[in-house]
Amino acid sequence: MDNPRILLAEDDPNLGQVLNEYLMLKGFKPTLCVDGQQGADTFKPGKFDICILDLMMPKKDGFQLAEEIKSIDPEIPIIFLTAKSMKEDMVQGFQVGADDYITKPFSMEVLLLRIKAVLKRTMSGTHSEIPDEVTLGCLKYQYADNSLTTPSGPIKLTTKENELLKLFVENLNQTVTRTVALKKIWHDDSYFNARSMDVYIAKLRKYLKEEESLKILTVHGEGFKLVHMH
Repeated sequence: MDNPRILLAEDDPNLGQVLNEYLMLKGFKPTLCVDGQQGADTFKPGKFDICILDLMMPKKDGFQLAEEIKSIDPEIPIIFLTAKSMKEDMVQGFQVGADDYITKPFSMEVLLLRIKAVLKRTMSGTHSEIPDEVTLGCLKYQYADNSLTTPSGPIKLTTKENELLKLFVENLNQTVTRTVALKKIWHDDSYFNARSMDVYIAKLRKYLKEEESLKILTVHGEGFKLVHMH
């Protein structure tokens, strides 16, 4: 992936500067805008790979800017930076089509991981269709058939289990954030859905336990990661 181009809209001059320099250092090409209007004027389809937008900005807030950007380029991924972890904000953000959410204060490393995860999903062209059969040690996973074959026999997966396992397999050895999993599979990251997801994770762990090299790890404060230890 050559130097992804980022539209960065952040009205806090200190944070904007720090983010801009950090992203440049990490090999990205950021363009810093200091308010929502400037962000809207700067955005051109094909010129950016991802947008990072602060929610609270003068002239146009992050939501308005995101709506405008999405109306020009529906496919562009958007990550919101928000100072308040308000559920309504998150729901509204996902309705606008945000790909992820980061609550301030956040560490640069977390932001970098989120950007990479979003780009990995969106820049892989197709939304990475996995092969008909994936071999994971002694297990065989067939997404199209909702089935996982283990030494002690086949397991028929429910739709949610299947979608969740597919997401983990596509992102093998990468963290899948809770937000992304909930939005992709449950289409809403409500508290209720998050609890529901925990139940499915527990089920998948049970299914995978015959293959000792496979583990679904909980990444504290982030999400989950399917690790294949060779």
